[in-house]
Order: sequence, then structure tokens, then C-alpha cells
Amino acid sequence: MIPAALAGAVVLGTLATGEPSRSAAAQTQGCQYVLGFRALYQQIPRIMGECVENEVPAPSGDSVQQTANGLAVYRKADNWTAFTDGDRTWIDGPGGVQSRLNTERFPWEADAGTPGTTAIATVPVLAAFDPTRVALRLEPLVRGLAGPLQLTHAADGSGRAYVAEKRGIIRVIDGGAILPAPLLDIQPLVRSSGSEQGLLGLAFHPRYAQNGYLYVNYTDSAGNTVVARYTARASGGTRDIADPSTAQIVLRIPQPAANHNGGNLVFGPDGYLYIGTGDGGGAGDQFRNAQNGQALLGKMLRLDVDRAERGNAYAIPPDNPFAGVATARPEIWFTGLRNPWRYTFDRATGDLYIADVGQNMYEEVNFVAAGTPGGLNFGWPRTEGLHCYPANSTCDRDGFVQPIGEYAHSLGCSITGGYVYRGRQSPLLVGAYLFGDYCSGRIWSLHRDPAGKWVQTELLDTDVQISSFGEDEAGELYVTGLGDGTVYRVVAMAR
Repeated sequence: MIPAALAGAVVLGTLATGEPSRSAAAQTQGCQYVLGFRALYQQIPRIMGECVENEVPAPSGDSVQQTANGLAVYRKADNWTAFTDGDRTWIDGPGGVQSRLNTERFPWEADAGTPGTTAIATVPVLAAFDPTRVALRLEPLVRGLAGPLQLTHAADGSGRAYVAEKRGIIRVIDGGAILPAPLLDIQPLVRSSGSEQGLLGLAFHPRYAQNGYLYVNYTDSAGNTVVARYTARASGGTRDIADPSTAQIVLRIPQPAANHNGGNLVFGPDGYLYIGTGDGGGAGDQFRNAQNGQALLGKMLRLDVDRAERGNAYAIPPDNPFAGVATARPEIWFTGLRNPWRYTFDRATGDLYIADVGQNMYEEVNFVAAGTPGGLNFGWPRTEGLHCYPANSTCDRDGFVQPIGEYAHSLGCSITGGYVYRGRQSPLLVGAYLFGDYCSGRIWSLHRDPAGKWVQTELLDTDVQISSFGEDEAGELYVTGLGDGTVYRVVAMAR
């Protein structure tokens, strides 16, 4: 049984009976996380921060533990451990560590009362996703954008969405309208002349509401990859403008060709920044990067951007698989990727979905279960989708992660990864992973059947150049159309 709430009144109510007073001074020396607190810290160390006070038990068996960034809470009756920083809550829930704003609800919470404060007795049972019952459509939300490549949110409670335009501008959508002033304009720094160049990725720091940090991934004037941090200033309760002068370069990666730049940026449930890189371009991994442990290209990188070490603007998470290994770069989390164009974590389970653009024949979707350690190899350039590469060749696929979904180029030519739907407006979609194709405009779903087998279903055929899927704070999904400059809302109806 998982209770609904942690923040505000619930945190106080949890320990209302007989909670001992705490010491006035923080006792950082000798402080240790114990049991569930330690387990949660191991999964989200950067989010919780170091221990400040040792566990403070209550007669009920509940307890709290002060951290550098907030408060960890244990509730004995339901055997759950969670952490709140005052704005967001992370809880060791049914599918691993999950998070949401304190004004939102977890997927298992009832839709009643004040969000984030109503405890429930049972976990609601949702009907399994059934693609035969779903009719999908796209509804225009805003028009007039210049090459939209991504839509995301800042998890700051504002309800705003942010769109990265290929040319180097981040536009703000508030209340269904595009605000006149952009959040950030770095056009002078961005080369966007190539079809796979430009401002390619945007991610907001998990503590954006407090620190104003946002991260971008773009190709610079020389065509090389730059990951940089900017700071948005607070004004009237929101952060409306990011100052270009606040730029801090996190990472630079030379690019030998104009294509296969990857570009996605995502903060994982563990608080680390995941950076997807392409193989350097050309064709067939001609630069031999994807299986080269000394190259950052053709990889999934994982960085701790809350610390800096060895002259870098980041630190290496201690559980990165090649940390301390001389034969590979410590930034690497996964290898064997060709051009991961959008990957996302399921906000309810922490599972990771990676869409990897294929060469000439197949596009693929890969799945990584929450809690899986790093070091996975997705096979490129020895495999393309579920097949050996080049076509009609033989290969040893032992040790490679096999895709959960693929389609041939008769149905499209360039995959665009999406999200697992966790919103409330289209309940028929809950639990389905949606993805599409840039060239054909088709949209598919992936889900597991009762036997655990992955099932791929085409839900919609559009004429939209699907450059990206997006997710807002409430879990609703969107599609960006590169050619028509439109953001569409994804809507599901009963068939």
C-alpha cells in the first residue's frame, strides 16, 4: 500500500504524535543514512544531498532525517520512504523511485481533494492499455514557431511549456499562447544550416525553481557539439529570461561530420544529466566511434553537473561503468548507439526508452528497466534494429541489447522517440509508449501484453514532420512539427 502524499500537511501529520525535538545545530559530522533512507539516497544522491542529522524516530515507528537539500520521511504503517525539497517529492513507489511536484499527484493517487495532501487506502487499478480501443488525433496548440525541435517543462509549478527552436531560441508557451519574449536567444552561437544541426536539446535542472539552471545542447559555428548551462533570473515568482552572459560550458565534443549529432538532454530520476551523442555522422559509423570506449560519440553519457572535478564543469558519478577504467572514458554510461533522437524516462516507473535512428533499413526503440546498471551495448554498427549490419551479413549479437520495437523504411526513414503517457486527459493512453517517424508522420504505440511481450501498434498516420514529442508538467503529450512550425496536443478517444 502506498500513501498518496508526503509534502506539506502530510509530512507534519506523519510525525504529529510524539515527534521529538531536533537539535538546533546541524550534526553533519558522523551523520549516516540508515535503512530506507540509505536505499533512497543511493538512487538519488545529488537530489537528497548529504546527511545533516541522524534519523529522528517517533513513538509510532515513523521517522525523519534532515538532508542538505530537504527532508526524508519514513512511514512505518505503509513501509515507504520518500524525500521532499519543498517543491518536489521523490518516493520509492511501486515501480522504483518516482517524482512529482508537490502540487501534482502520483499515478496511483486518487483525483480528489487537495493535490499532494490526500492519503488513500488502496492503489487504484487502471485498465491495461488496449490499442484496439484507442483513436488518436493531433490538435494544434500553437502555430508560428520557427523549426520547433523540442517541447519540455521546467517542473517549477508554473504550468508553462518551453520549445527549443532549431535556430537557437527557446520560446515560452503559457496558457496556450506563445509569450513575446523568449526564455533564451543564442542564435549567434548556433550553426543550424545543416538538417541535423541547431539547438537540439533542452533540459531544466531538477531544482530549477531554486537555482534557475537550464542546459542546452547545440552545434556551434564550427559544427561541434556544445552542452552549456544558463541561469534564468527570478522575477515576480517566475523565471522569464535566461541571461546569455551566464553561460557555463559543460562539455564540448568535436564532430567530424554535419549529421548524427544526437542532441537530447534529460535529467534522470537519479538527478544526473544524460547526454545522447550520435556516432559522428557519415554512414555506417565510418569514424568507428560507437564501439570505441575512448570516444564520446555514439554513446549515452551520464554526468553529475552539481559537482566539478579535475578541471571539468562536472563530476563522474561513482557508479558509471567506466569510472577509473583506463580503456574507456568515464563519462560513458551506454555504448553502441547510432543517433539517439529522443529518449525519455517514464515518470511513473523510471524506465528508460531510447529511440535510435537507423541507417538504410530499420528504425528501433530500446528499453532499459529502472535500476539497470550502466555498461549496456546497443550493438551499432554490428546491428541495425533486430538485424545484422550490413544487410545479409552475419554477426554475433551476444552481449547486445535487443530492441523492443522496430519498423522498416517502407514505413518511414527517421524515428522520433516519445514518452510513456502518464497524463489524466486521455486515460485510454495510460501506460503506452508513443513514438513516431519524422519522414512519414506515422505514430505508433508500444506496450506489454499480459504475457509480458512487447506489442507495437500503428495508431495514426499524419502529414506532420514529427521532430519531437513533448511532455508538460501534468504528463500530457505533444508533437512538434518542424515544417509547419506547430505544436500539437496528443488526444486519445474511444474507438
